[in-house]
Amino acid sequence: MAEIKYEITETIGAISENNKGWSKELNLISWNDRAPKYDLRDWAPEHEKMGKGITLSKEELIKLKELLNGLDL
Repeated sequence: MAEIKYEITETIGAISENNKGWSKELNLISWNDRAPKYDLRDWAPEHEKMGKGITLSKEELIKLKELLNGLDL
């Protein structure tokens, strides 16, 4: 399996943290030297390991924001 290269170009914020120190974070990440995208996933405390997540373009993030703003929470 090929190595995945990533660089967190901007840390936007953490949504939650579990009892093992992993946090669910929204970051702007460059994957394999490509243009950065918005990324939501679980990270180990020093970002040495990651869980499964979702990567969104700016347009997709805008649409998600519109959908969330429409929810009655």
